[in-house]
Amino acid sequence: MQNYLSALTEDIKLKAKNIRLVITDVDGVLTDGGIIYDDNKLEYKRFNVKDGLIVHYLRKNGIMVGAITGRNSKVVENRCEELRFDFHYHGIKDKGSKLVEILETLELYPDEVAYIGDDLIDLPILSRVGLSACPADALPYIQSKVDFVSSLNGGQGVFRELADAILISKDQMDEIIENLTKKS
Repeated sequence: MQNYLSALTEDIKLKAKNIRLVITDVDGVLTDGGIIYDDNKLEYKRFNVKDGLIVHYLRKNGIMVGAITGRNSKVVENRCEELRFDFHYHGIKDKGSKLVEILETLELYPDEVAYIGDDLIDLPILSRVGLSACPADALPYIQSKVDFVSSLNGGQGVFRELADAILISKDQMDEIIENLTKKS
């Protein structure tokens, strides 16, 4: 099995050290991009719990977490609330403008932001942030525009892989692991 952080180059580590905010797309990143509707038009999505678990550790280590998604979905809204994202915006068609608004509101510079996306709608953000990433199953023209191509497909822990890379680059992951494995 390929080391899931084998793409963690020195350049990516340098970029990751500056990150104060991680923003993610949802469909195709936190999910596999599939949408299931039942006969009552209820929507279902499948999320990876490993992605969710790391949100707590990012926030505990001073890194904010947010989502910008092009679709409106109560399922996604519920998941973002459950994970206590610092913010989540739904139905956003112009993600680049939303990024500018977020940067102004949070008083951040673009190089302090990591973004993970998988499709054309994400390019306006991917091209502006300090650390850009996409899943392994993103189309080649998206992969060619990012700093970090995950070893994992959308919905299989892509967000977790990027978060781990950031925490490792900031020398925070060892402390997280040590604190969790201390014997009482």
